[in-house]
Amino acid sequence: MALSDNVQTYFDGTWRDGNVAIIRAADHVTWLGSQVFDGARKFQGVMPDLENHCHRLIRSANALGMNAKVTGDEIVNIVKEGVTRYADDAELYIRPMMWATDSTPGVIDLDPDSTAFSVCIEEMAMPNINGFSLTVAPFCRPRQDMALTEAKAGSLYANNGRIMAWARARGYSNALSLDIDGHVAETASTNVFLVKDGAVFTPIPNGCFLNGLTRQRVIGLLRNDGVEVHETVLKVADFETAEEIFCTGNIAKVMPVERFQERNLPTGPVTRRTRELYWDFALSKK
Repeated sequence: MALSDNVQTYFDGTWRDGNVAIIRAADHVTWLGSQVFDGARKFQGVMPDLENHCHRLIRSANALGMNAKVTGDEIVNIVKEGVTRYADDAELYIRPMMWATDSTPGVIDLDPDSTAFSVCIEEMAMPNINGFSLTVAPFCRPRQDMALTEAKAGSLYANNGRIMAWARARGYSNALSLDIDGHVAETASTNVFLVKDGAVFTPIPNGCFLNGLTRQRVIGLLRNDGVEVHETVLKVADFETAEEIFCTGNIAKVMPVERFQERNLPTGPVTRRTRELYWDFALSKK
């Protein structure tokens, strides 16, 4: 998805038009990858779970050892100001982010007090939900003692990117990725669910992937609606026999999977109900 021409950037206390240059050549983040971010959405006049996304950014920064110079509530207010620069009906992708500019005398580790902050708001339409497909990638998620998996860190996304590229080169939209024990973790960019006999199953968070905010919201909505949701260990074979599969994430919120490997799948009643529940929740915040 290409960068929109309609971008607003908050940096050094002010909003600016466009995709503003905010990182310098010698900044720690440029060559050592010390950046964290989060993502939120505005669509149909609502920004569901905005507060949770902004507060998670602070937790991610802390996990990398940064000292945040703004609070989660302050980020919420900055975002609310920024979206007023767009039309009321604009569909937006909202990215608050933090990064380190300096090193300690050890060079490799970041200086906690050198944390910079920005928000980028980009006009981005909600994606078409038709034709989404999944395969299985040969690349694994890192274990939590191998990488800072508790943070939404940009440095983790090189692996995500190669998973996505591998899938797209083979004619798929995305791919399941496994943990180092061969269990399904998530896709390159979303959490994943399957449906069997009317019940919903999703990989239990084991520390190698983020327990996504939309994932948590959907689980709660389904359970409140009387649907059984099981967080458990899943293998590829479980997806091969699933009646429905859907993904959750910030870009599309709830995405039906219409093809897994070579098998076509329906957008079945549980997936449709999940989307309905999520949209009812989101629009209730108007």
